[in-house]
Amino acid sequence: MTLRIGLLVFPGVQQLDLTAPYEVFAALPGAEMHLVAADLAPVRSTTGLVLTPTTRLADCPDLDVVCVPGGSGVNALMRDATALAFLRRQAGTARHLTSVCTGALVLGAAGLLRGRRATTHWAAHDLLPAFGAIPVRERVVRDGALLTGGGVTAGIDFALALAAEIAGETAAHGIQLALEYAPAPPFAAGHPDEAPEAARAAARERLAPSRRERERIVAEITGAEVPRAGW
Repeated sequence: MTLRIGLLVFPGVQQLDLTAPYEVFAALPGAEMHLVAADLAPVRSTTGLVLTPTTRLADCPDLDVVCVPGGSGVNALMRDATALAFLRRQAGTARHLTSVCTGALVLGAAGLLRGRRATTHWAAHDLLPAFGAIPVRERVVRDGALLTGGGVTAGIDFALALAAEIAGETAAHGIQLALEYAPAPPFAAGHPDEAPEAARAAARERLAPSRRERERIVAEITGAEVPRAGW
């Protein structure tokens, strides 16, 4: 049976948000993969990797799994009426609506997080309530058909969790083994709660401009009072 899986592609996408779950999903039995964008022109990711869409928003079939990755381009995507309409339409029929990292903010902008439990990257987690979401500080959060992953590398975790639901744990175990996904990071610096202060300071400085713009956009979209970054 064909399993139609679509991942949104847009300028400034964080490539690992997309490519990590793509690797997992593509290994599922019957997977038909779609990289969905406004048109088929090559798209440059946040870090410069060029990705080639395969399916236009206007031509995309009904998907079984919809995945929205994050990245700096999320700021523009939250105000992209065509992309948001596409997500609302797909959400009406998809078996699984998903996001990685700040892709959750796009689902929020589409009105798809109201009253739903969700997570996102630690630097945007406090923005979720503005969309009516219930923020949960976990790496993978499920709320019915909605499945959200935390920052960047959580895309692998959430994709494996979904793979188990779709194809069973044995299949998911096989995919994980083939990827040799056995995390053993060299440093305990992957989250603000454990990272050294020097790393947190550098992250604050690097992320501050995008965060300020994101605060403005979220407030504009939702009309809610948006907190200033507390990290």
